[in-house]
Amino acid sequence: MGKDKALLPFCGFSTLAEFQYRRLKPCFGSVYLSAKRKKFPFEAPVILDNPDIDVYAPSAGLIRIFETLTDDTVFVLSVDTPFVGMEEIEKIVEAADGGGYDAVVAESPGGIHPMCGLYGRSVLDAVRKAADEGNYRLTDILKMSKTLYVKFPFDDPFFNINRPEEYESALKNLS
Repeated sequence: MGKDKALLPFCGFSTLAEFQYRRLKPCFGSVYLSAKRKKFPFEAPVILDNPDIDVYAPSAGLIRIFETLTDDTVFVLSVDTPFVGMEEIEKIVEAADGGGYDAVVAESPGGIHPMCGLYGRSVLDAVRKAADEGNYRLTDILKMSKTLYVKFPFDDPFFNINRPEEYESALKNLS
């Protein structure tokens, strides 16, 4: 992208992060942002990554989230997937119910979406073990864990903004 995509303006909000925060806040008891540093121009609780871990990886954030919160499960959604709706979130949460899974994540025809899923505290050992080995790939961690993949028939909700042309496409889809 060439710049921090979390800070791009989106859908009338100052940033993509604020868009995600504001739309998810009514749906969950608590919503937190996970980041390497405080950078958001709006009020929201932020869980900062461990400064001793010098990688940009969601799994590093997951470690810090479980170190900070007392919740046994957390729903994780990447800031750059603004079209995941409550229908997808509810399907994932319902699939997890009573299954004893470490993680329950979305899967569409385009692949696995590890940054759209429910993670239990029980995944923490696998995340730490992988991190100790220098492996921060969530897909690898999911393979080492008791993971349920919830299948969705379409890729559209999981559209990911990584490049400028994808950002422009996302803005057009809002019109």
